[in-house]
Amino acid sequence: MKFSKRHIFSLLIIIIAAFLLSSYKLPYYIQKPGGADALNPIVEVADGFESEGDMHLVTVSGGQATPIQYAFAKVMPHHEILPLHAVRPEGITDEEYMQAQLQMMEGSQEASTVVAYTAANEDITIEYNGVYVVSVVEKMPADGKLQIADRIIGINGEEIKEADDLISYVESKEAGDVITLDIVREEENITKDIKLERFEDMDNKIGIGIQLVTDRSVSVEPEVRFSSGRIGGPSAGLMFSLEIYDQLTEDDLTKGYEIAGTGEIDYNGKVYRIGGIDKKIVAADKEGVDIFFAPNEDGAEDSNYQVAKKTAEEIGTDMKIVPVDTFEEALNYLKEVE
Repeated sequence: MKFSKRHIFSLLIIIIAAFLLSSYKLPYYIQKPGGADALNPIVEVADGFESEGDMHLVTVSGGQATPIQYAFAKVMPHHEILPLHAVRPEGITDEEYMQAQLQMMEGSQEASTVVAYTAANEDITIEYNGVYVVSVVEKMPADGKLQIADRIIGINGEEIKEADDLISYVESKEAGDVITLDIVREEENITKDIKLERFEDMDNKIGIGIQLVTDRSVSVEPEVRFSSGRIGGPSAGLMFSLEIYDQLTEDDLTKGYEIAGTGEIDYNGKVYRIGGIDKKIVAADKEGVDIFFAPNEDGAEDSNYQVAKKTAEEIGTDMKIVPVDTFEEALNYLKEVE
């Protein structure tokens, strides 16, 4: 068969169109159900106890949309299309965004370690080294002065140990006041003067437009190791803490069940709201999970728990959805379940 110039030209147009449809990046981000991986290979306590069942880390899969992916997400259940800037702030590269997510994951691992080792009455030592900048909001006072991974160790001559120290100090000031931050950047000590502003879209709170995590050094005995790879974000905190506790204690906390859940956790064991819980319910159900812990948010009408319960009803799962506000509530539930 001979090809005319028209045939070749048409074929070239089809190839270009197919390439654009499958690879051109739209200013949208798609979130969809990810996986529900067992935590045993990810969290390892030295000489830890084994269990019959598993704790699971549940994820949301996401990425910047191509035209084909956008069209597919329009018709698929539990696929959410978001403006790109709602997920990744303007001016932040993919790598900077991932580094911020990995930093939050590291903070989540530390918080879960503290919670679990404290609950299990095991040896733990904590040293405070300042706070890390994990994101800088564009066109806010800190923009151009602070960078992701800067470590703030002081403010106006006062030592900063935790993120709450910095937040409390700033909240005691007025809009227009100038603060001087002592910073460690790439092993160099520098100072930055920044004027405080009032953010109308954040209940008129005073700030400079950054997100922080506390830089802690946590030492425990027996040792615990994490191998979460490129999984980022803080939402695995609750399940990390349950897995660590299960490995630290002789009694089998799982009792043979497949257990999943989600929720950011602080160093006091409080569980907080996360995004994409409907997608995590779908992912957990596909993995055959029996029990799923969801942040209750003190009984709020639109809590993660309420969304999780509604999603579970929609997909017809037998998975038990359990509302929790603290690590202790989740722990007590598993101790009492038959």
